[in-house]
Parts: sequence; structure tokens; C-alpha cells
Amino acid sequence: MELLAPAGNMDKLKMALLYGADAVYLGGKSFGLRAFSDNFSLEEMEEAVRYAHELGKKVHVTVNIFPHNADLNGLPEYLTSLRDIHVDAVLIADPGIFSLARQIVPDLPVHISTQANVTNWASAKFWHDAGAKRVVMAREVSLKDVKAIHDKVPVELEGFVHGAMCISYSGRCLLSNYFTENRDSNRGQCVQCCRFKYNVVEEKRPGQYFPVMEDERGTYIFNSKDLCLLPYLPDLYNAGLCSLKIEGRMKSVHYVATVVKVYRQAIDAYERDPEHFRVLPEWVEELEKISHRPYTRGFSVSRPTEADQVYSHSSNTQTHEFIGLVRSYDAERKLAWIEQRNHFKVGQTVEFLQPKGKLIRCTISRILDEDGQDLDAARHAQQVVAVPVDEPLEAYSMMRREMKRHA
Repeated sequence: MELLAPAGNMDKLKMALLYGADAVYLGGKSFGLRAFSDNFSLEEMEEAVRYAHELGKKVHVTVNIFPHNADLNGLPEYLTSLRDIHVDAVLIADPGIFSLARQIVPDLPVHISTQANVTNWASAKFWHDAGAKRVVMAREVSLKDVKAIHDKVPVELEGFVHGAMCISYSGRCLLSNYFTENRDSNRGQCVQCCRFKYNVVEEKRPGQYFPVMEDERGTYIFNSKDLCLLPYLPDLYNAGLCSLKIEGRMKSVHYVATVVKVYRQAIDAYERDPEHFRVLPEWVEELEKISHRPYTRGFSVSRPTEADQVYSHSSNTQTHEFIGLVRSYDAERKLAWIEQRNHFKVGQTVEFLQPKGKLIRCTISRILDEDGQDLDAARHAQQVVAVPVDEPLEAYSMMRREMKRHA
């Protein structure tokens, strides 16, 4: 089973791979559906591919917009460049782009994006017969139907297992097109209008706004819960999926690393002993530490109901915050050198999530600057300081603390 993680920039790519992803998906500066993510220039993408391949891992690139004629300008050259820097696959939704890719770079594997909304075996067979190596299942497909597709069509199947859910069918939304000027959701410029606050206006009573369902924060009738299929891992295997995909190219480094590590541990545990697999409480606890909406199983088992929406409010919840990144560990002096990501001070209790090792907790007894002088706090962004930690820490471990209040 492949664990596929989002990479909105180079930092997130490195963290995803170090924390256990087998592959990442990312976008270039054009032709992808996350125009507001940092994304990668061709030079950065070449560096990313080289880095991933040195670890024995893969890079998939999104080319999944629904283009207008003008959007096709430069596409042949772009596809050729992707082939030349040795990306492992491209994700495509539009038949025209697919056709051009098959003509221009026939040896470059093509994965069919979830935006193509493949929901049945006939559609999967169409793409397979046309030359697609893999089909990403629409999120509206149940695991029962995924199994039926797997049994009928000899094509790789990929499915989402964790992250935000779009309110629109297979993510093909038009809200941004009407609520903002020249921001086409299907050409990479979604501004997540579904997270806005809404009321109903009756035609003959303009200016009078009526809540649909609300709390003191407003009305959020389009706001889905976040997908979490960790408890259904055996079913994902049995359905015939070959790749489990985490959503979140615009999410934080903390989010990506934490989710990847949880699913890495779960996949490894299942493959070691499928018969006795169970979801460990510490995995569930980890998924509560990141910023997220309440979790849902989506369409995996049955059709969602009103219980799978977040009608009451749009704000996320999390129990912990990311405050520092471990750059190195001095074993002789038992000091962790940490790059500050949020204010922290002496006396606070923190924990370290490591890429591979166990979770380590301690209380900060001292903070030293680079000259060895004592500080009472690390106040400055990306300031590098040393903190005593008795147990060795891996580079790129994340230092976190429990938040005083969370929803």
C-alpha cells in the first residue's frame, strides 16, 4: 500500500517523506487546482524529484485544471519539462489534457484525478483502455463500489483517506466563480466559499436575512466535516486500493507530518499482522492534536447525512500547537537545537513528535542562545536556541505544547 501525502512547498515535501510517506503530490505554478498554495517552479520541482528519488520515493504532479483555450498555451512544453525532470506521474482530469499528454509524453504515467469524478467501473475501464495507469476514486464512491471496480478493471485505484471534504461533487465547485472576481475553482483559484457564513433571503423581503441553522457564530450550511478513514484501514485494503491519499497541500507542516506518521504507523501495523490489527488510542489522540474539523467517514460506508456537516460553526479544533523544529541533537551535552516557530519559555511542558522514534515529553528547564547565554523565552521567529532533553531526538522532530483552550 502506498501512502501518498500532500506537498505544498519544499519544507512540507521533506517533512512528509521523512515522517513516512511513500510518495507526494504537488503542483507547479500553472495547470493545477491549488493556485494559492506556494507550489513549485520547475527548478524547485527538479530538486524535489531528486530529493524524493534519493530516498527511494516518488513525486506525482497535478495537471488537473479544466482548461479554457488560453490555458492550453505552454502546456506541451510544460509536460515535456515534467518528463525531463523525471517526475513519476501526472494527475489529469480533463480529457483534452489527457489526450495531449498521451501524444507528447507517452511514457509519462498518467493518473486520473478525483476531479474527473470516476464513480463506476465503466468509467474506470474507459480511462484504463485509454492508457491511464491509475484512477483516483471520486470521494462519493463507497468502498463497496471501489471493490466492484477493482474486481472488473485491472487499473490501479487510489482513494482519499484523510482531510478536508469539498461540498461540491468531486470538488467541481462554482461558488468562487460568482462570489469573487475571476477566481475559477476549476482552474486552481478556489477561495473556499463553502466555509463562509450564510443566511437565506426571501425574494420579496430584501435586506432581511434568515438563518438556516445557527449558533452564536453564524450559519455554515455548506461546511463539511473532515474525512478520517483510519478506523476503516482493513476495509481500504479489502476494497483493492493501492494508494491512500491525504488531503492538504495548503495545510501546515505540523498537519502534514502528524497525519503522515499516524497513517504510516497504522499501515505498518496492519501489514505486520492484519488479523490482530486495531486502531491504537495514541493514533486517535495524535489526529486530535492538529487543526481539523470534526471527523466523518464520508461516503465510505454509506451516504453522508446532516451529521456529517458542521452547521454550528466553521472554526477548527486542535489540542496542541507546533512551537519548534529540532535541527540537531548534541548527545554529549544532551541539548536539542531548536528553530523557534512560536513563542515558548522556561517552565513549559512540551512534547517532541519524531519522524520515526517515540513521543518524548519534558519540561523546559533552560533555554540557551547560540552563544550559550540563558534566556527566559524564545521570542523571535526562527530563532535558534538549545533546550536540555535527556533522550536523543531525531532532526526534524516537532516540538509541541498543549493549548490552553481548544474548541
